[in-house]
Amino acid sequence: MSLTDAYLGAATQAVTLLGAPEVATSWEKTSALPEMTVGGLAGHLAYQVFSVTPALLDSTSQEAPIPLLEHYSRAAWIDAPLDGEVNVGIRAKGEDIASEGAQVLLEHARAALAEQEIALPKVRSDWVVFMPQTGWALSLDDFLVTRMMELAVHMDDLAVSVGIAAPELSTTAFDPVLTLLARLAARRHGQAALLRALARAERAPSAINAL
Repeated sequence: MSLTDAYLGAATQAVTLLGAPEVATSWEKTSALPEMTVGGLAGHLAYQVFSVTPALLDSTSQEAPIPLLEHYSRAAWIDAPLDGEVNVGIRAKGEDIASEGAQVLLEHARAALAEQEIALPKVRSDWVVFMPQTGWALSLDDFLVTRMMELAVHMDDLAVSVGIAAPELSTTAFDPVLTLLARLAARRHGQAALLRALARAERAPSAINAL
């Protein structure tokens, strides 16, 4: 299975979760994420799918793709405070995307996914995704890994918020997400801390967060 198939599988799980009745009935309630409603979190989850559609359009940019870990080194939201401008903006965008309600968001997410199921397998393997919001580019595969990581993390957030089980990714989707998070955790805490957290509980650090 390719990363394209892995992403489409994860996106399908996310759209299915958006359609869970528990999500609609909890729409205005506080989510598991600080200062974010369930609806706003659903909007942020759906955005991870929506963001792939413009990435499939031919870009006039000749920007060379940067490595995946460098993308996270440059990302403004990593380590930004909860009330920082970037995180306030992320929450506001999620609420805006969700502003028409659960059913409309679900319909838009289903339509975006259906379009991607046709278009994404036709994209060249050497496709470069320029991200105007960041000013740099990633390879298509690396871009899809970023989307799968976001989908995995926020599906769990949304499921916890409404009291249902989080979907489990396919191995093909989970492996690159796990690799990415492990590398980010090792960069943040050091290799020894990550190894101890995974293999030596008696001397594991109190925190091993990747993000």
